[in-house]
This record gives sequence, C-alpha cells and structure tokens, in this order.
Amino acid sequence: MLAVWTPEDGLLGALAPLGLAIAAGSALLIDLDGGGPRYPGDRSLADLVTDGVRRPDLEPRPGVAVLRNGGVAPAEAARVVEALLAAHPTVVLRLPPRPRPAGIPFGVIPVRLLIPGDLYPIGDRPAVFQATPAFMRMPAEGVRLPVPHPVTVAGLLRGHRPPAKDRWIAAWSTAWRFPWDR
Repeated sequence: MLAVWTPEDGLLGALAPLGLAIAAGSALLIDLDGGGPRYPGDRSLADLVTDGVRRPDLEPRPGVAVLRNGGVAPAEAARVVEALLAAHPTVVLRLPPRPRPAGIPFGVIPVRLLIPGDLYPIGDRPAVFQATPAFMRMPAEGVRLPVPHPVTVAGLLRGHRPPAKDRWIAAWSTAWRFPWDR
C-alpha cells in the first residue's frame, strides 16, 4: 500500500497515481480527493459509500482498477476504504493536494516538480521528482521520473494503458522499492 500526494500540479496529481499503479502490474487505485479527476469507470467511491460494497468490489483482478472519488470526503469513506485495503494486496491511494497528509499508516510518496527557481519549496524530504525540460538536480533522495512522452500522457488521460516498455511507467517501478515510511 502506498499513497501519492502531489501538492503543486493538477495534471501530475492525476497521472502520478496511475503511473504508480500500472508499474505495480496489478493494483487498485482509490481516489480520496473529493475534488479529484473524473477517472473513467462505472462506479465511484461515493457510490460504494452510498450503495455498499459488493462482493465483486472485494475480489482482486489482474490489471489496474481505478476507483474515482465521486465527491465523498475521506472520513465518510473510511469503512469502505478499510474493506478495500483488506481485500486487495496492492493499493494506491490518491491523496488531495491540501492539506499536507498526516496520520497515514503506510508510505506516502510526495511527487514534486523539478522546476527552476524557488516557486515551490521542496525541502530535503525524499520524493518522486518529475523532471521537466529544464534540467534540475534532485534536491533530496528519491526517484527521478523522465519527462513523459506525449503518447503516455494522452493515453493515461483517456483511460488507456501506455505502450509497453514506457520509460515513465518503468521509472515508477522504483518507487515501489523505495523506503517511503522512514
């Protein structure tokens, strides 16, 4: 189980959890941000809170399943999320950009943009650093993602898996091995 927190960039905030989930091979992505993206899918987290969790919701399947939020607060969805976490071996939680996450009982991956200047102070905490066309050194330990190919971005935004051996997705696999909970 890993959580993804992307405080600065909405597009990266939508793509980063998808990259992490796809890199795992099989995973359930749960969006805990009530104002999050409208990921494709038949049901949302809000639907599960309202209608209840069904047996198929608790059965892990190969591939990546994405559960968009649908406008429900994390506190309202806590029981549903706990049931899903207990049933699925690999889960990615997409956290809202505000406030800074606290009290998460497993690794939280901050995803930060590598951009010139000091627009977004990063500090020295480990993170996944998204490279941009402007070369920047990583300011702390972590994982450096290459600039994603436009085909990767377009595919993910349309709900499609990127081409096999995509460099951006491959770089996310390193994030699964990094000690985020220290």
